[in-house]
Amino acid sequence: MVRLSTKGRYGARLMLELALQYGKGPVLLKEIAKNQDISEGYLEHILPPIKAAGLVVSSRGAHGGYTLARSPAEITLGEVVRVVEGNLAFVECVIAPNICTRSDFCVTRDVWGKISEKISEILDSTTLENMVEQQRKKIKPVMYEI
Repeated sequence: MVRLSTKGRYGARLMLELALQYGKGPVLLKEIAKNQDISEGYLEHILPPIKAAGLVVSSRGAHGGYTLARSPAEITLGEVVRVVEGNLAFVECVIAPNICTRSDFCVTRDVWGKISEKISEILDSTTLENMVEQQRKKIKPVMYEI
């Protein structure tokens, strides 16, 4: 089974939460952790590379926290996943053909390459804004009966 690591999944949820809160001011790490059901410690572990990549900014003080560095429409899921996961190749030989003597004539490598391209295509065409829209559709309105 091919799986995205916890870092990739939680990095996406961290950024989704910041996108959901975009324009409302800095968001505290404990609020992100609570809303996304992720431990603060784990968020502290995955935030540095995201911050170093310029995807989020932090501010200190009484009204401090984290905000997106750009609008949700300008940040793709592909950017986020690459920052926390590294390259998105399905298998290593797709990006490093010299690791295998069969790379030049390996048909399966070609298939893995096509899969990697499609994964990148989907992630690079999905913005945080798209994810916010999808998230808002999934939240069911509260119905009151009298």
